[in-house]
Amino acid sequence: MTAANPILLPGQSRHGARVLIGVAVVLSILFIAAPLVFIFARAFAQGWGVYVSNILHPMTLHAIWLTTLVAIIVVPLNVAFGIAAAWAVAKHRFPGRGLLVTMIEIPFSISPIIAGICYLLLYGRQGLLGPWLQANEVQVMFALPGIVLVTMFVTAPFVAREVLPLMQAQGTEQEQAAVTLGANGWQIFRRVTLPNIRWALLYGAVLCTARAVGEFGGVSVVSGNIRGQTNTLPLHVELLFNDLNAVGAFAAASTLTLIAILALFVKAALEGRR
Repeated sequence: MTAANPILLPGQSRHGARVLIGVAVVLSILFIAAPLVFIFARAFAQGWGVYVSNILHPMTLHAIWLTTLVAIIVVPLNVAFGIAAAWAVAKHRFPGRGLLVTMIEIPFSISPIIAGICYLLLYGRQGLLGPWLQANEVQVMFALPGIVLVTMFVTAPFVAREVLPLMQAQGTEQEQAAVTLGANGWQIFRRVTLPNIRWALLYGAVLCTARAVGEFGGVSVVSGNIRGQTNTLPLHVELLFNDLNAVGAFAAASTLTLIAILALFVKAALEGRR
């Protein structure tokens, strides 16, 4: 039984293809696999018992709970926003349509830290809306609402950018046919549009979840990083490193790594479905 040969492009030698494959494999091992192995090796450096005790520490459990809560809030909201934005752009023609597409993509080009500072200048105590919020005893910054807002901003494009190209490719013929048969808006969406975009929608939701769980920069600005109150899991890893608790930091980091690996497998499965 012979080994499979690489597929060659016109003008490409077999030796050159093998060199490229070898370089890709080596770089993947050095820059992807090796750090992952290192994280788990350090997390379990002092044994399973110490690892479990670090994961079950009240501060770590609170960080995991807060991170999960933020994802539970942010992902459904971004799914709804992504569907609505993609529907508006793909199915309708209106003034400012191009501007809406540009606005959807803004979070891709702005640093999360800049976004966090903007929210701080808007909702902070000395910000534009700060005096009104303080007078009405509404706390946004250094609390859950601020974390949710900045995470929503950072993850806003993921669902929309996955669903939009598919909606544009499908056109409006099926929806128009449903209208002629007497279907209302909800029936059209549930029975025609949603089945056609379900895999892209799930794919975008997985990417949105992974990004929401791992967000650090923007959250570090608006949360205040209050231990046991507003520190999410990525922020908690930094706090543990600052406390020189390397094993605890790597244990918390391994939790984030497992979430990322799980998201990767789900992403690969959804790609196969698509």
